[in-house]
Amino acid sequence: MKLEGKCAIVTGGAAGIGRAIALALAAEGADVAIADVQMAKAEAVAQQIIHLGRRGLAIRCDVGDSGQVDQIVGEVVEKLGGLHILVNNAGIIAPGLFWETSDEVWQKIIRTNLSGVFYCSRAAARVMLAQKQGGRIINISSIHAVISEPQAAPYTASKGGMEAMSRTMATELAPYKILVNCVAPGATFSELTEPMYTDSVKAALFQRVPLGEIAQPEWIASGVVFLASDEARYMTGQVITIDGGFSMDGSLPGAKYWSE
Repeated sequence: MKLEGKCAIVTGGAAGIGRAIALALAAEGADVAIADVQMAKAEAVAQQIIHLGRRGLAIRCDVGDSGQVDQIVGEVVEKLGGLHILVNNAGIIAPGLFWETSDEVWQKIIRTNLSGVFYCSRAAARVMLAQKQGGRIINISSIHAVISEPQAAPYTASKGGMEAMSRTMATELAPYKILVNCVAPGATFSELTEPMYTDSVKAALFQRVPLGEIAQPEWIASGVVFLASDEARYMTGQVITIDGGFSMDGSLPGAKYWSE
């Protein structure tokens, strides 16, 4: 029960990694609000949280709308009694070569993945500053903030921007003991990524990822629980990469480096 007495918001918490994060926080004692546009799924997650003995709240929110964000943060504080943890998980992706990407697609992805993080973090920080109890802002980035992902320029731009912005927020909030960190998942099974994992992609990943697996959402959620807890009290402005070794490994799969 590392998070007993804490209140959290998880954006995009209705499915995939966000759902796993919401349930993991609740399992450690937090009351959790699920902010999502998929209300049926969000309600189902909230009920699971209630079954765990915690308070669960499903609330509709388009994170790219600053007015909605401010409204739901106020509602969560009113209903749960405070806000100690924000997890910015909501994100979208759309495949396409960058020179064929329309303004509409670019703006839609940046609006959700980057502007949404700014709006939610700003609203949460204001509450946390007023509470004078410190806090945690945890942003779900991606290994593709620093390594390329073909046909995903708006997505990679949003994640790179998220990490840069997180460092600035961490610096500004450090005097108030509000910690800002990122978790960067590698290949992970979720509703968002499942269509991309064709048989050929999975075969390549199993060969390319040193640990030889594609992550389950719960493995990513464990890193979020750590950053939300007092165990991470001396970490801010950092990125925890959970990718099975993908981004650190420069070896060529199947190659022999020394002649026999």
